[in-house]
Formats: sequence, C-alpha cells, structure tokens
Amino acid sequence: MEAMPAMPAMPAMPAMPAMPAMPAMPAMPAMPAMPAMPAMPAMVLEIRAADAYYGKAQILFGVSVSVRKGQVVSLIGANGAGKSTTLNLVMGRLRAAKGAVELEGRSIAGLSTEGIIAAGVACVPQRRRIFSTLTVLENLEVGAYVRRKDPAAVARTLDEVYALFPVLSRKAHMMGGVLSGGEQQMLAIGRGLMSNPSLLLLDEPSMGISPKLTTEMFADIRRIAQTGRTVLIVEQNAYAALGISDHGYVLENGAVALEGPAARLMHDDYVRQTYLGA
Repeated sequence: MEAMPAMPAMPAMPAMPAMPAMPAMPAMPAMPAMPAMPAMPAMVLEIRAADAYYGKAQILFGVSVSVRKGQVVSLIGANGAGKSTTLNLVMGRLRAAKGAVELEGRSIAGLSTEGIIAAGVACVPQRRRIFSTLTVLENLEVGAYVRRKDPAAVARTLDEVYALFPVLSRKAHMMGGVLSGGEQQMLAIGRGLMSNPSLLLLDEPSMGISPKLTTEMFADIRRIAQTGRTVLIVEQNAYAALGISDHGYVLENGAVALEGPAARLMHDDYVRQTYLGA
C-alpha cells in the first residue's frame, strides 16, 4: 500500500497577550484606637457577705458594702436595721462570724479598734462625744494623737479643718462644752479628720441638730469628699444623706434590701414611700 501523505504542520498558536498588572489595593486606614475606659477609683472599704451576732442572736445577714476612694456612701434604714452595727463591724467592736472586712485590700477583721484607727479609719460617733472640758483646739489635737510624731503634718491638717469649719478657728480657745449642738458636730467631724484617715465614718451626724444646720453640715460633708477623702455615713435622714452621696445602701432587718447610685435610690418608689415620706 502506498504511504499516507504527511499531515501538514499545525500553525503555531499566537502568544496570548500579557495580562495587565492589577493595580495595588489602597491600604486600609488604621482603625481609630478605642478610648481607654476611665479607671475605677481604688477600693477603700469592702465588706463581703458578713454575718454577725450579739451573743446567739444574729444581727447581720450576708451584708456586703463597698466604698471607693473619694466617694460618699450612705447606709440608710430605720432604727434596728443594722446600720450602726455595720460600723461596729468596721471598727472592730464586733467580729464577723462569716465574710470579710477589708481596708484598702487588707483584712482588718482581726485588728483591735486601736489597730483599725492606726490603719486609717476614723469614726465620729452618735451624739458627738466631744470633751466638754477641753478647748476646741485641744479636742482637735486629741484626734491627731496617732500622728503626734509629725507635727508639721498635723499643723497642715489643722489649717484644713479650720478652712472647712471657720467657726472652730474663731472659737479655738473656748471650751467644747459651750459650743452649740451644730458647732459640736463640726468639732467632732474635725477631730475625726485630724488623723488624716483613709476612711471617715459618720454615725447619725444629723442627730440632735436643727434642719437648717443639718443641710449645712451635709454640704460640708460633700466638700470633705471633694478634697479626695472617703466617707461612709450611717443616717436615718435618708433625704439629706442620699442628697450628697454617690452610692447608697438600704438596710432592713440586718440585711441589704436595696443598693445603687444615690440619685436612683432617691427616685425609687419603695425608698420614697418608706424613707423619704413621698
């Protein structure tokens, strides 16, 4: 058989044109940094789930209270609700059977009252308890006893107290017993400040003084906090206390019934009807 003729060569395929380079993607703009959350003020006092007893009778039931630096915090409630008992727990006059009591992150549950004062707590008791036979200045100096080795610092604090309560400066050499009830309360608060405390406790500061002086005194307490000091108030006059507080707790039958920002508590229907007379 004759050979088959060769197949003609296929023509070369033309080269594909080069694809144009893709333009570079523009850089994504950097995401703006999220603003930093403001730091919470340091915790000064923390009571956690505290139970306490007088003898065999339980009088505090799982009480938790927190107070941060620079705050005014109020404990409000009727007589027998557990308010002053909570202060006694802080001051070491009563021991927690359960729970924790901490000052600036350190337990003070086992300290004596003197040790707690030295650690930085000052308490202004009910009915003031000033020394009536000492002068105003001498009463204030008693409050500075724990700082007696630093007279320069004591002198600076004395100037601060006089600036806060000018009447004490004018009556510095008068006997404490001749002051009016409102002036004696100023003296008691000033005496508490003389130790330069981390935490100032006020137990029923409006007791025994007129409504007008109560208003003025609570304004002074707010000014104390504005200097960076920290205040915990126990008070039956809920309207006055919550009005100058950052946070509040309502105690009933030895337990915390309500807590929250003071402004919110003032508008709470239950608080208004039960404690504010609204």
